[in-house]
Amino acid sequence: MSLRLRPTMLSDLDWVVSVERDGTNLPFITPWERPQHEGAIRFPDSRHFILEEGDALERIGFVILQGCRNPNGSVELKRLVLQAKGRGLGRSAVRQLKAMAFTQLKSHRFWLDVTALNTRALELYRSEGFVEEGRLRESVRVTTDGADGYDSLIVMSLLDREFQARVALGLEAA
Repeated sequence: MSLRLRPTMLSDLDWVVSVERDGTNLPFITPWERPQHEGAIRFPDSRHFILEEGDALERIGFVILQGCRNPNGSVELKRLVLQAKGRGLGRSAVRQLKAMAFTQLKSHRFWLDVTALNTRALELYRSEGFVEEGRLRESVRVTTDGADGYDSLIVMSLLDREFQARVALGLEAA
Protein backbone atom coordinates (compact mmCIF):
# COMPACT_ATOMS: atom_id res chain seq x y z
CA MET A 1 0.00 0.00 0.00
CA SER A 2 1.58 3.24 -1.10
CA LEU A 3 0.24 6.40 0.48
CA ARG A 4 1.34 9.83 -0.66
CA LEU A 5 0.80 13.28 0.78
CA ARG A 6 0.59 16.12 -1.70
CA PRO A 7 -0.28 19.76 -1.11
CA THR A 8 -3.98 20.47 -1.51
CA MET A 9 -4.91 22.68 -4.46
CA LEU A 10 -7.90 24.99 -4.63
CA SER A 11 -9.34 22.62 -7.27
CA ASP A 12 -9.45 19.87 -4.57
CA LEU A 13 -11.61 21.83 -2.13
CA ASP A 14 -15.08 20.79 -3.35
CA TRP A 15 -13.97 17.18 -2.87
CA VAL A 16 -12.44 17.96 0.57
CA VAL A 17 -15.68 19.58 1.77
CA SER A 18 -17.74 16.63 0.48
CA VAL A 19 -15.53 14.08 2.30
CA GLU A 20 -15.70 16.13 5.47
CA ARG A 21 -19.52 16.21 5.33
CA ASP A 22 -19.85 12.49 4.63
CA GLY A 23 -22.10 10.85 7.21
CA THR A 24 -19.37 8.47 8.36
CA ASN A 25 -17.07 11.40 9.23
CA LEU A 26 -19.52 13.99 10.61
CA PRO A 27 -19.90 12.45 14.09
CA PHE A 28 -16.18 12.93 14.72
CA ILE A 29 -15.38 16.38 13.31
CA THR A 30 -16.73 19.90 13.12
CA PRO A 31 -16.74 20.55 9.37
CA TRP A 32 -15.21 23.70 7.98
CA GLU A 33 -16.60 25.98 5.33
CA ARG A 34 -14.66 26.19 2.07
CA PRO A 35 -13.08 29.59 2.97
CA GLN A 36 -11.54 28.03 6.10
CA HIS A 37 -9.88 25.36 3.94
CA GLU A 38 -8.70 28.05 1.52
CA GLY A 39 -7.12 29.85 4.47
CA ALA A 40 -5.35 26.68 5.61
CA ILE A 41 -3.89 26.28 2.09
CA ARG A 42 -2.68 29.88 1.97
CA PHE A 43 -1.62 30.54 5.58
CA PRO A 44 2.12 29.80 6.05
CA ASP A 45 1.56 28.38 9.55
CA SER A 46 -0.66 25.60 8.14
CA ARG A 47 -0.15 22.64 5.83
CA HIS A 48 -3.11 21.15 3.94
CA PHE A 49 -2.53 17.83 2.17
CA ILE A 50 -4.46 15.40 0.02
CA LEU A 51 -3.82 11.72 0.79
CA GLU A 52 -3.43 9.68 -2.38
CA GLU A 53 -3.18 5.91 -2.67
CA GLY A 54 -1.63 3.52 -5.17
CA ASP A 55 -0.26 3.94 -8.66
CA ALA A 56 -3.41 5.75 -9.78
CA LEU A 57 -2.93 8.29 -6.96
CA GLU A 58 -6.61 8.09 -6.04
CA ARG A 59 -7.67 10.70 -3.46
CA ILE A 60 -8.61 8.89 -0.25
CA GLY A 61 -8.53 11.65 2.35
CA PHE A 62 -6.97 14.87 3.55
CA VAL A 63 -4.88 16.25 6.41
CA ILE A 64 -4.48 19.66 8.01
CA LEU A 65 -1.51 20.60 10.21
CA GLN A 66 -1.43 23.86 12.15
CA GLY A 67 1.33 25.57 14.11
CA CYS A 68 3.97 24.67 11.53
CA ARG A 69 5.83 27.88 12.38
CA ASN A 70 4.97 27.84 16.08
CA PRO A 71 7.91 29.37 18.02
CA ASN A 72 7.36 26.76 20.77
CA GLY A 73 7.69 23.87 18.34
CA SER A 74 4.14 22.69 18.96
CA VAL A 75 2.53 21.35 15.76
CA GLU A 76 -1.13 20.32 15.76
CA LEU A 77 -2.67 17.53 13.72
CA LYS A 78 -5.84 19.56 13.20
CA ARG A 79 -7.64 17.13 10.95
CA LEU A 80 -7.18 13.69 9.40
CA VAL A 81 -10.17 12.52 7.36
CA LEU A 82 -10.24 9.32 5.33
CA GLN A 83 -12.90 7.96 3.02
CA ALA A 84 -11.84 4.33 3.34
CA LYS A 85 -11.80 2.92 6.86
CA GLY A 86 -10.23 -0.22 8.31
CA ARG A 87 -7.46 -0.66 5.72
CA GLY A 88 -4.48 0.69 7.69
CA LEU A 89 -4.42 3.94 5.75
CA GLY A 90 -4.86 6.04 8.89
CA ARG A 91 -1.88 4.37 10.55
CA SER A 92 0.26 4.91 7.45
CA ALA A 93 -0.79 8.58 7.31
CA VAL A 94 -0.11 9.13 11.04
CA ARG A 95 3.37 7.63 10.68
CA GLN A 96 4.20 9.91 7.75
CA LEU A 97 2.83 12.92 9.63
CA LYS A 98 4.87 12.14 12.76
CA ALA A 99 8.04 11.90 10.67
CA MET A 100 7.19 15.19 8.97
CA ALA A 101 6.46 16.94 12.28
CA PHE A 102 9.69 15.86 13.96
CA THR A 103 12.14 15.82 11.03
CA GLN A 104 10.99 18.44 8.52
CA LEU A 105 9.13 20.84 10.83
CA LYS A 106 11.55 20.26 13.76
CA SER A 107 8.70 20.25 16.25
CA HIS A 108 9.13 19.55 19.94
CA ARG A 109 5.51 18.46 20.44
CA PHE A 110 3.04 16.96 17.97
CA TRP A 111 -0.49 17.09 19.34
CA LEU A 112 -4.14 16.54 18.48
CA ASP A 113 -7.57 16.31 19.97
CA VAL A 114 -10.02 13.51 19.25
CA THR A 115 -13.61 12.96 20.32
CA ALA A 116 -14.17 10.32 22.99
CA LEU A 117 -16.72 8.65 20.70
CA ASN A 118 -14.04 8.11 18.04
CA THR A 119 -12.71 4.94 19.66
CA ARG A 120 -11.06 3.70 16.47
CA ALA A 121 -8.94 6.88 16.19
CA LEU A 122 -8.19 6.89 19.93
CA GLU A 123 -6.79 3.37 19.76
CA LEU A 124 -4.74 4.23 16.68
CA TYR A 125 -3.19 7.31 18.33
CA ARG A 126 -2.42 5.41 21.54
CA SER A 127 -0.78 2.58 19.59
CA GLU A 128 1.31 5.15 17.70
CA GLY A 129 2.77 6.57 20.92
CA PHE A 130 0.48 9.51 21.62
CA VAL A 131 -0.13 10.15 25.32
CA GLU A 132 -3.40 11.47 26.72
CA GLU A 133 -2.89 14.89 28.33
CA GLY A 134 -6.42 15.65 29.38
CA ARG A 135 -10.07 15.97 28.46
CA LEU A 136 -12.22 18.90 27.51
CA ARG A 137 -15.46 17.61 28.97
CA GLU A 138 -18.59 17.82 26.81
CA SER A 139 -16.99 20.45 24.59
CA VAL A 140 -18.45 19.44 21.21
CA ARG A 141 -22.08 19.08 20.25
CA VAL A 142 -23.14 15.81 18.64
CA THR A 143 -26.28 15.93 16.51
CA THR A 144 -26.23 12.86 14.27
CA ASP A 145 -28.56 9.92 13.79
CA GLY A 146 -31.23 11.64 15.84
CA ALA A 147 -28.90 12.11 18.82
CA ASP A 148 -28.53 15.53 20.38
CA GLY A 149 -25.91 15.74 23.07
CA TYR A 150 -22.27 16.46 23.81
CA ASP A 151 -18.98 14.62 23.54
CA SER A 152 -15.63 15.27 25.16
CA LEU A 153 -12.37 16.01 23.37
CA ILE A 154 -9.29 14.08 24.43
CA VAL A 155 -6.04 15.99 24.00
CA MET A 156 -3.05 13.78 23.11
CA SER A 157 0.56 14.48 22.21
CA LEU A 158 3.87 12.94 21.29
CA LEU A 159 7.14 14.68 22.23
CA ASP A 160 10.28 14.68 20.11
CA ARG A 161 12.21 12.57 22.65
CA GLU A 162 9.37 10.02 22.70
CA PHE A 163 9.44 9.89 18.91
CA GLN A 164 13.23 9.43 18.92
CA ALA A 165 12.88 6.60 21.48
CA ARG A 166 10.38 4.92 19.15
CA VAL A 167 12.85 5.34 16.26
CA ALA A 168 15.60 3.74 18.38
CA LEU A 169 13.28 0.79 19.13
CA GLY A 170 12.51 0.35 15.43
CA LEU A 171 8.88 1.42 15.88
CA GLU A 172 9.30 4.45 13.60
CA ALA A 173 11.14 5.16 10.38
CA ALA A 174 13.45 8.12 10.90
